Formats: sequence, structure tokens, C-alpha cells
Amino acid sequence: MGYQLVWRLLATGEKVTILNRGHHPDPFSNRVERLGADRTSVDFATVLKGRDFDTVVDFAAYTAVDAQGAVEVLRDRTGHYIFISSGAVYMVQEGASIPCTHPWSESDYVNAVTNPPALADDIPSWRYGIGKREAETILREAWASYGFPITCLRLPVVNGERDPERRLEGYLWRILDGGPVLLPDAGTNQIRQVYSGDVAKAIVGMRGLKSTFGEAFNLSQDEEPTLAELVQLMSDLLGAPLRVQNITDASLIHAGLLPRRVSPFSGKWSSRLNPTRAKELLGFRHEPLAQYLDKIISTWLSYPPTTPPDGYRDREQEIALAMNQGNLSDAP
Repeated sequence: MGYQLVWRLLATGEKVTILNRGHHPDPFSNRVERLGADRTSVDFATVLKGRDFDTVVDFAAYTAVDAQGAVEVLRDRTGHYIFISSGAVYMVQEGASIPCTHPWSESDYVNAVTNPPALADDIPSWRYGIGKREAETILREAWASYGFPITCLRLPVVNGERDPERRLEGYLWRILDGGPVLLPDAGTNQIRQVYSGDVAKAIVGMRGLKSTFGEAFNLSQDEEPTLAELVQLMSDLLGAPLRVQNITDASLIHAGLLPRRVSPFSGKWSSRLNPTRAKELLGFRHEPLAQYLDKIISTWLSYPPTTPPDGYRDREQEIALAMNQGNLSDAP
């Protein structure tokens, strides 16, 4: 998503500066300025000393400490600070159901949070949501106390070309290899995600917009297919037949397979968001699902990666399990 944003800004003639740890190459050559720092170290303040920015977009603040550091370093030195938050902030509050039973609106946000979940596998997702909430709290307090110009964008799972998480890509590899795609719970979980290009477009359009200061907005696509329907759409766009195997988490675990590695979009901690407020107040519009998915798949086919995603490593074991289970079906 960050790369999509940079390309859009460069296309408008903006001067762009990237700050990260410098562990990964980027495609921008000498068109951007690069600053190297770990935000958790003293280098963060050092490399930003004396620098002012019209807009700062923070993709990498996950805790209150991260947010507080950004506020302290950038206070009075940016015209707009846009924080990339998460729909997970709703899922760790009191009254939330896991998995989501309805899309969350901004008005559904409450201050009380749940205790840590009983299952150890749920703890990382819970901590992620708590961290994003605590970061938002620091930023809202900075806005209320001295007008630090923050806007929070709450996002669900983000899909895009060359996504480093490679979640959607895992399904493409499995469809094309001809083996069955294993779908926990028959792929009945509903999916409402967001396209990175539309998030980047929204950020470019809202820069410096004072009506957004101190506010939070959900961004997401409009469609809400089941996972089974989404995988069928991927198959149709690939022009490849789809074979599926419905399976339970318990069967996968018994076979030594991690359900979220087999089917990354089956996780119960995936948020569902209502983008109505962003539509009404920001003019946010999202591309149709089939349209943006076609762009992602076309790019993937045109520039295929040399190695599959990490979650594909146990594919032979997945196929063997499917053969033992029986009841394979060819999707229509």
C-alpha cells in the first residue's frame, strides 16, 4: 500500500520522503528521499531533527509508545498526520463478537475493552487490536490537548499488487496447481476487505483536509462475499478450474497444518467495516471487487514471483489430507 501511495504522490509532482529501517529495496530510484531509522531508537528523532512535512502517513505505529514518539518528534512540524489504524480496534472492545457478526461503523467504537482471550492462538490478534487502540488514544489526546492534526484510517485486510503479506496470492498458487483448495468451515465466513490503490487514492485526496482532524474513518470495499465465493471469483479471473475440499480446523490441526497458513482469509479475527461515513464526508469510492481483483491477478501473472509464499510450503501435505478426506468437489 505504501508503494501505491508513493507512486500517486510522485505523479502529482510532490516531493516524497520515505523513512524506514532500509531493510528492503524499493523501486523509486532517485525520485524519493530516503531516511534510515528504527522508530524505537534515538535515531528516529535524530534523522527528523529540523525537518518539517506537509503530511506524514504513518504505516508502522502499532503501540502507544510508537504513537507517543511520533507526536513528540513531529509536534508543530507537520500539517497533517495520517495514522493507518485497523478494524481490529472494534474487535477487542466489550460487546464485540469474534468472528464479526456485522460490519462495524465508527459510532460503534466504545472505550471498554475485553480481557485477553483464553486461547493462546488468539492472543497476538488481540494484542494487535489493543495496540492500535492505545495508539489512537494517544493521538486523539494530542489533538485535544494542543491540536496535533491527526486523522485515523481504520482498515480491514488490505489486498494489492505485490502485497508483501502474500495472503491472496496463496489462493492463486493453489488454484493453478490443480490440487484442491482447502476451505475451513466450507468457506462460509464473510469477507470485506480493501484495495490498496483505493486507500492510497483516499489518502492523497484528504491531505490537509481540516474537517478530518481528530476523526477516524473506516475504509473498505462494498461487497461482502463468502470466502468460497471469493475463491470462485479468483478462479474465474485466472481462467482455471477450481477444486475445493471443505474441512475443519480440527482436521487441519490434527494433520499438523496451521489453518491460517492453509487458508489465510479464514481467520476469525478479520474485521468487517462499514465505509458509509467515509463515503459521505470524504467522497470515498471503492472499485468493484471483480475490477480490482482482476488488476491484482493480472499483475501477478505478468510478473510472477520466483518462489511461492511461505504458507504454501506444506502444500503436498494439504493435498494428501484432502485425498484422505474424500468428498472433493469441482466448483461450478
